[in-house]
Amino acid sequence: MPTLPIRPVIELVFDPIAQVGDWHVRLQTIGLAVVILLTLLVAARVARRTPRDITHDADSFNPKTGDPNHLRRDDLLYIAVAALPGAVIGGRIGYALTHLPYYSANPGAIVDVGQGGYELSLAVVGGTLTSAAVATLLDAPIQRWMHALILPLLFGLAAGKLSMVLGGDGQGVPWDGAWATAYLGPGPWLSLAPEVPSHPSQAYEALATIGVMVVMAVVLAAGLFPRRGAGAFLFGVALWAVARMAVAFTWRDPAILGPLSADQVLAIAIATGALALLAVVTIRDESPISGPAGPDAPRFSPDPEPDWPDPSARPRI
Repeated sequence: MPTLPIRPVIELVFDPIAQVGDWHVRLQTIGLAVVILLTLLVAARVARRTPRDITHDADSFNPKTGDPNHLRRDDLLYIAVAALPGAVIGGRIGYALTHLPYYSANPGAIVDVGQGGYELSLAVVGGTLTSAAVATLLDAPIQRWMHALILPLLFGLAAGKLSMVLGGDGQGVPWDGAWATAYLGPGPWLSLAPEVPSHPSQAYEALATIGVMVVMAVVLAAGLFPRRGAGAFLFGVALWAVARMAVAFTWRDPAILGPLSADQVLAIAIATGALALLAVVTIRDESPISGPAGPDAPRFSPDPEPDWPDPSARPRI
């Protein structure tokens, strides 16, 4: 009997469009909306446990102002909304840089948001900058917020990449390995030639980001950033950029500098800049912390008791 051919390919056959009444929505869009909601919920929980004053417990109250010592969750909403314009502008600039020949010939197309897409690395950088600017206007502790948001950010990046699987987006170079993926059916899919077995690069990047998130969780649990400033955020972004650069070897992007694509060059630049800023922050914060930090930190003490005179020392009348 003839031997049946074995195709070591994961074939994905489903409708990427969800229909509710007259509404037609991509599953990837629904997945991304759920990711954003979960990311905000995780960030709110982390903010509730992050003290503004690291020498006191997060559950303490400042006796002078009556404000809680943890980060304000209403500030989180402003910071999240403020990230949008920066992410859009940065992502669009990054997309233009990764497709420089076309946009050099058609510079007006850069501002046409209906054409082309966005690049993730510079979107993260742009969103960080605009969020920091709004946090300054709110008089919120920017560095404390950066420390609190690194794990939620990595969670959102990893889950967002996984949501791309629902739309057939982010497929890598053709490959016939055991875990290659091929999207069959009418779609519409968001990758070119989705039926060709290829590297699931979007899943690779999600797994790599989860790995970075685990490393950062261990680093933070070990107390390597006791000041809870911008250091952990910069270190996490640098690790994520390196992971993204490594996964990009499976992308379909053309090389522009040796074996590196434009997106990989941007990732290396971001990692280098983040590590340089981390060195500056570390040198600046070499002075010792004035009090203990962490869950065992003391609470704010109330106003001092009056210094009553000792009755035995009072002069007789």
